Amino acid sequence: MSAITKLDPQLVWEQFDAITRVPRPSKKEGKIHDFLVAWAKEHGFDYQTDKIGNVVIRKPATPGYESHPAVILQSHMDMVCEKNSDVEFDFENDPIRTRIDGEWVKAEGTTLGADCGIGMAAAMAALLDNSLQHPALEALFTVDEETGLTGAFELGEGMLTGKYLLNLDSEDEGELFIGCAGGVDTIATFHFTTAPAPRNYAYFRVDVGDLLGGHSGDDIDKGHANANKIVARLLWEGMQSCNLRLSYFDGGNLRNAIPREAYAIFGVPAEYKNDFVKRYNLFAADVKQEFKHTEPNLRMALSEMPAVDTLIDEKSQFGLIYSLVGVPNGVIAMSFAVKGLVETSTNLASVKFEGMDKIVVTTSQRSSVESAKTYVLQMVESVFTLAGADVAHSDGYPGWAPNPDSELLHLTVESYRDLFHTEPKVRAIHAGLECGLFLEKYPELDMVSFGPTLRGVHSPDERLEISTVRKFWDLMVEVLKRL
Repeated sequence: MSAITKLDPQLVWEQFDAITRVPRPSKKEGKIHDFLVAWAKEHGFDYQTDKIGNVVIRKPATPGYESHPAVILQSHMDMVCEKNSDVEFDFENDPIRTRIDGEWVKAEGTTLGADCGIGMAAAMAALLDNSLQHPALEALFTVDEETGLTGAFELGEGMLTGKYLLNLDSEDEGELFIGCAGGVDTIATFHFTTAPAPRNYAYFRVDVGDLLGGHSGDDIDKGHANANKIVARLLWEGMQSCNLRLSYFDGGNLRNAIPREAYAIFGVPAEYKNDFVKRYNLFAADVKQEFKHTEPNLRMALSEMPAVDTLIDEKSQFGLIYSLVGVPNGVIAMSFAVKGLVETSTNLASVKFEGMDKIVVTTSQRSSVESAKTYVLQMVESVFTLAGADVAHSDGYPGWAPNPDSELLHLTVESYRDLFHTEPKVRAIHAGLECGLFLEKYPELDMVSFGPTLRGVHSPDERLEISTVRKFWDLMVEVLKRL
């Protein structure tokens, strides 16, 4: 066991430590699924699974609570798997290496998986702690929340009986969430041909890295740079001034993460080599100045390379680079209904060459207004279609409309106020939660979401504030008692 098992509350941290030792990438949750089933059997709990791999573990009500409606404690099994480029790590086999850094728990060069491992740990601790008073509990652990909300979409019949649902997947202690944005992905596919690379060219690789990245919902308004955008801008400049020709582009990884790293390999005619280097130096200085307040560690590097074998055809290059520069990215609109809430956004998530003839660009759109989500999707599709790409969309997921008259919300606010002698903030969130999908299947559910403080989620800078885990636990315990 690691040092985090001595933190308070110990029962929660022990469960979290155990979870960090089980690999659980999105869409590859077999090991954590089996871990949960074995854990339920070991402790004598009733459990149920469905075809997609979701798990519900049940515990009867404590004496005096038998007639009260069951409460669902909900979290997701999977984690975002991101690492620094210089870190050797296999997310399908290696345990997360946790460490205590002052007031935070972090991982060594990778995502921590506290999103949503700490929610899982709290639910498991509630099942284990026989000193708690509570109605019947149903701890629901869903699969593939991060890359498609698949577990919530395909939740099996009869998995839930509860009336109240505590979603344990929020990231700001002191804030209660009662609504979230809906989302959809837009995927553009460029088909290209290759030609032999000229010998009278100078070839380069440009790298952009050490960006803050982060969650494309929670962090989209923080002004963080998008690595794909920076590389595309440089390529655009080179096309105008130095007849730049592209060989390769790779940037970003996950649809719901702001890309932290990207690189491209390209050539310019040898006669333009020195001119291009000068232009690159000016461009890099301008970009660092542009993001000096939001990206203190931004790194750009240009390195000369040996000649490459092939370049992509000029028409495809034009469509790809111009669309990457032109496609909207970031906050599109702020909400007029909820002060400070991002209403609509889009994220240029990844650019990937697939084989020798295809480039796939993945973007993600979010909005708390369904018509606005459709409009920003249309913006993105229009740019890529005009650029000659084939465009497709994911099924998307619904938002969760806020209910300020919620009985559970009022009880949770009172519990927080009485415990901590301060008023919690009641908010909607721009990130996606599974609650909207649960509400479609169980329209009578009363739901609220809360959690400890997490920062840097979906990046290797992910960290969990130690002191807020105790407050998160105490609030959940008090809500269960009052229900």
